Amino acid sequence: MYRILEKNASNSVEKALESLGWGEKGKITFEQPPSPDMGDLATSVAFQLAAQLKKSPVDIAQKIEKTLNVESPFNKVKSMGPYINFFLDYETFSKMVLKSVHENYGSLEDKKRKVILEHTSANPNGPLHIGHIRNAIIGDSLARILKSAGFQVETQYYVNDMGRQIAMIVWGLQNLNYHLDSNEKPDVEIGKLYFKVNQALNENSDIKNQVSAILKTYEEENPEELESMFKSVVKMCLEGVEETSQRLHIIHDRFVWESQFIRDGSIERILETLKDHTNQNDVLYLDLTDYGIEKELILTRSDGTSLYTTRDLAYHLQKSEQSDCVVDVLGSDHKLAIDQLKIALDLLGGKKPEVIFYEFITLPEGSMSTRKGVFISVDQLMDEAFSRAQSELKDRRPELDESLSKEIAEMIGIGAIRYFIARLSPEKHLVFKWDEALSFERGCASIQYAHARACKLLEKAETSDFLSVQIDTLDVSNMETLEIELVKTIAKFSSIVEVSARDLRVHPIAQYAMEMAGAFNKFYKSVPVIGSEKELFRLLLVEKSRITIKNCLNLLGIDAPVSM
Repeated sequence: MYRILEKNASNSVEKALESLGWGEKGKITFEQPPSPDMGDLATSVAFQLAAQLKKSPVDIAQKIEKTLNVESPFNKVKSMGPYINFFLDYETFSKMVLKSVHENYGSLEDKKRKVILEHTSANPNGPLHIGHIRNAIIGDSLARILKSAGFQVETQYYVNDMGRQIAMIVWGLQNLNYHLDSNEKPDVEIGKLYFKVNQALNENSDIKNQVSAILKTYEEENPEELESMFKSVVKMCLEGVEETSQRLHIIHDRFVWESQFIRDGSIERILETLKDHTNQNDVLYLDLTDYGIEKELILTRSDGTSLYTTRDLAYHLQKSEQSDCVVDVLGSDHKLAIDQLKIALDLLGGKKPEVIFYEFITLPEGSMSTRKGVFISVDQLMDEAFSRAQSELKDRRPELDESLSKEIAEMIGIGAIRYFIARLSPEKHLVFKWDEALSFERGCASIQYAHARACKLLEKAETSDFLSVQIDTLDVSNMETLEIELVKTIAKFSSIVEVSARDLRVHPIAQYAMEMAGAFNKFYKSVPVIGSEKELFRLLLVEKSRITIKNCLNLLGIDAPVSM
């Protein structure tokens, strides 16, 4: 809705500038003033024109004000210093907002562009752990936001099935007396075996050469028995990873195995294309010093086998060919690798990826290592969230039957994890704190509770006439401040979606969800609805709030409970 307001205000300003005979002004930008006394929308276009016109921004703003004719739903315009401030007719605006909110509110027009978004892509050598979870949640939430913004999105998980870590697990199956427990979660069993292989490596350094030999044989000869072992290990691990992901409300559209780029000749074609740019000593590499990067990009090992980076190049070329835009979610420790990759992709004629870098998440207890077997798995994290949420529910709602209590606790627990991670800019380091994440006053539960409150209030209403009422006939006169604030907050949603998609950022949606819940809770506590003179209008306002909160939570992959 604010996109429409900005368009209307921009049209009015452009007509005023034309009538004044003033030249190019560039794009007219708007912001929301810090106080309602200063209007509902403001532009600093006078600053943009000051240098060109050689006039004071204050004088320019005053002249524009005198010339400007406002369009509905604005009813007044006023210059305040160098700013031009627009004031809404709240009755007209409120009806516009109520008409615009439908079940898929927040869905924008089709952009006719395909995005391939890769996220999570954890090595298949054990269960997902807390070090992976920020990647997964940012990636999945961003995919949802991009889809809502009108993009065709395909999410991909890049499966590192040819890495050294998988060869280590295969070596373990061949040489250690370890039997995978079929009753245990498969990724957990793979993780246990990986840990045991690392212990063996620490005791016998010759195992490293044996692992290298397995990897070389697999890449160059690919005997059937070895291929079967590699694929079996990876599939087992992915089975567990998918189970974990689905509980976290994450589903990948496609799993891309890196081995395909060896088998289909992609690596050979890349090396051939780059041959005029490569150098050879013990290894084949790209010298990147001319591009300001001192560290070379190694393309093959001394034994001629390819590296993850080489196969990643092939993968990015494939994504380039199959989409209009490539988006990667990666830890901040990948920045150098991405700079190298972008140069190589440019030489190969591929699209450079848009990359969301994130800092790592830790628990207050400290860091983790899969290799050392010291980590908190995502399964453990979700179990703990569920347990804590259920304990809180028992205190707050002891009358709930066990089945419903578990259902709501699962919604709250998963929501707490996803929201706590989504709410911060990815560049900020994050320490996961249970008291903050599961807070019913400050965490995701407070947003979910606002939705449940709206559902309960609508359930109590003795009429459903508000659902079919002609909005233009509603009495919205003499609106209270909290009604106005709620309408204005609802109206922001589509603009927030658009900006989040444009900037490839999730946290604006999370922050808006909290703002929306706060505006609704203030209204709920202070403005009578059922039995009031404006019951139909206020019930409709509750319904539109419910839809907005639910759709906002959905973009974050979070359930909206109808009862809490």
